[in-house]
Amino acid sequence: MRLIRTLLLVFAGLCLSLTATAESNRLDDILARGTLRVGTTGDYKPFSYRPAASPEFLGLDVELAGQLAKALGVKLELVPTSWPTLMKDLGEDRFDIAMSGVSISLERQKKAFYSIPYLRDGKTPITRCENKDRFQTLAQIDQAGVRLIVNPGGTNERFARANIKQASIAVHADNVTIFDQIVAGRADLMITDAIETRLQAKLKPQLCALHPETPFDFSEKAYLLPRDIVWKTYVDQWLHQTLASGAFTPLLDKWLAHPWP
Repeated sequence: MRLIRTLLLVFAGLCLSLTATAESNRLDDILARGTLRVGTTGDYKPFSYRPAASPEFLGLDVELAGQLAKALGVKLELVPTSWPTLMKDLGEDRFDIAMSGVSISLERQKKAFYSIPYLRDGKTPITRCENKDRFQTLAQIDQAGVRLIVNPGGTNERFARANIKQASIAVHADNVTIFDQIVAGRADLMITDAIETRLQAKLKPQLCALHPETPFDFSEKAYLLPRDIVWKTYVDQWLHQTLASGAFTPLLDKWLAHPWP
């Protein structure tokens, strides 16, 4: 009898918890507010880019943010964030979702949810084309005298710190101009997401993406979310339908071919 009473109490507590979750969730808050707040960095082509002195963002994830807002029937508000402050801004409730080519990492997952992934990726080098044979492997890169450059606060810097011990690592704060440092000879290479190396090699003919089809590691892109299962479930379903419909690939191709400034 005591066991039955205990089970009933546990069941009642679970029901109350589920009821509270159903009564208070971010999805309902967004619908009531009438605005979807999307955090985006504006420095990562083809996902999110804001030209200098322009208030407008553009890119793959910016367009998809608009589609998500439309599916919700609310207005879109783009909230500027940065890689060093991304998790802090999420924790301070500055936005409802981050859409900016965010890589899935277990460190971020300790404090947040991710949507289902929408793109497979991995870290690979980009360098001036005359140096492409010098930096094919991590062993070739991690040599005294090699100058690696990274943007601060994201998975690129974490990968470099974890794998590079002999080469020098220079932190360049502006992710928009970081590739110009390699072109100008102020750095030898950068290790970044394969999709970014492909795009930058198109934009800057002096640079070559090294084996982007076989990156050093495995990673995926997804949308970063606060810990709210109701909101995550909605985003996952919307993203699943977008991917399954075949609408995603033409959008990706469109932004990869975009005439970026």
